[in-house]
Amino acid sequence: MIRERLKDARFWVLLAAMALTALALLVPRIQMTRNAYDVVAIVDLTKSMITRDMRVNGKETDRLDAAKRALTRLLADMPCQSRLGLGIFTERRSFLLFDPVEVCENFAPVEIAIQSLDWRMAWEGDSMVTSGIYSAMHIAEDLGADLIFLTDGHEAPPLPPGGGMPDYEGEIGKVRGVLLGVGGRDKVPLPKIDDDGNEVGTYGHDDLPQENRSGAPPPDAHLRPGWHPKWAPFGTDPPKGDEHLAYVRSDYLDKLAAKTGLAHVDLIDSPDLLPAVRAHARPRSVEVSVDIRPVPAALALVLLVGLYAAPFAGRVATQAWAKERKQGGPQRAAPWSRRSQAPPGRTRARLEGARTGV
Repeated sequence: MIRERLKDARFWVLLAAMALTALALLVPRIQMTRNAYDVVAIVDLTKSMITRDMRVNGKETDRLDAAKRALTRLLADMPCQSRLGLGIFTERRSFLLFDPVEVCENFAPVEIAIQSLDWRMAWEGDSMVTSGIYSAMHIAEDLGADLIFLTDGHEAPPLPPGGGMPDYEGEIGKVRGVLLGVGGRDKVPLPKIDDDGNEVGTYGHDDLPQENRSGAPPPDAHLRPGWHPKWAPFGTDPPKGDEHLAYVRSDYLDKLAAKTGLAHVDLIDSPDLLPAVRAHARPRSVEVSVDIRPVPAALALVLLVGLYAAPFAGRVATQAWAKERKQGGPQRAAPWSRRSQAPPGRTRARLEGARTGV
């Protein structure tokens, strides 16, 4: 009896399932080392961020909504024991909403905070992106965190042509992170908002300053029509530009990245932010307790399902075959019937030979 059971494959399958079940009940958690990240995300809330030139899940949406969705996905993807802080930018400075907190224990409040961001939280209408990024880097440095700055890179008003982009006064490399360009590359009209916060059309060329004339004129100003060193240092013709159009200023963000030591990635190229964080933020090694009990438990379940499902599947197949024969459906010819069949001509020859005795 015992030898017959030892020869039965079902006995060994059942024994293996029992062993795996015992392993799932008794195995302890194992300690592993993995990387975590400390990041503060600063979101641009200036009016250009409400331009609807982004697509999420096939639907058109504005830049701010796309940025919030990207941050929410990053929050869900970051490994436990990572920390994420949140801040906003408008006018010339960044403002921290809360310090980086652990992402798993605080997922719900952080997600709600991200989704609650609104362009109406901005306290000024200007958008001095360079100053805002420098301000955000000082915040990240004080927190000992890395930086994700989400912006379209639109300086409003434009930088003075004579002064250009100011230099970063901090230590380059002390803060790492990503400048995330948000927006499409095609130029679209900039939405116009009234004092009550309602959209009332778009800006035209003459509605916004196309050039900053508060500082020194550009080096080629003397070539402009009507130029005079005292009375018309910028010339007499109205300035030309595209400040009334919205598009992600990728070239400008590249220059800012070079000045600050940060990386530059556009959201339309990399909607998943975690690879950018892994590539450009500083990892922090943490010890985590990993539960591997689901692995042997799943294997035991597979063995048991296979053990009891195989006979049932065989019975179902047998019943289907018997039902088919009973209903007179197409049947397979038995091997002996195929061997006994002969061509009609040969059969007649044998019958005639039997009659004649040949």
